[in-house]
Amino acid sequence: MKFSTTQKSSVKPAKQRLYRLAAPLHVKGRFLKAHLAKPLSAKHKKRTVRVAEGDKVTIMAGQFRGRAGKVEEVDVKNSKVYVIGIDIQKADGTKLRKSVHVSNIMITELNLNDKKRQERLKK
Repeated sequence: MKFSTTQKSSVKPAKQRLYRLAAPLHVKGRFLKAHLAKPLSAKHKKRTVRVAEGDKVTIMAGQFRGRAGKVEEVDVKNSKVYVIGIDIQKADGTKLRKSVHVSNIMITELNLNDKKRQERLKK
């Protein structure tokens, strides 16, 4: 399916899902914003920030609600985040990393090693 920027103005849920599915990676990166914790939100005067590796997050919904950890990997293609310590055990005993959707997490501590990210937060 070809991507079109006019799709995002549709009120039809099916077209909205198609827009997210067919979007190129540089657009999908915009879907990776997560809420900031209240102290961070007040400090940076922003409600949401794009999730990055090294951020500390708390899971707000789902099977692992209430658990916290550091972001290990960000899957831009699927809008998923892998958090250290969030894994499931298969029947044979092996551990499998469990992904969490970006909408289900809250950033509690930012990784500010990136200079460009620091500048973006100051705006």
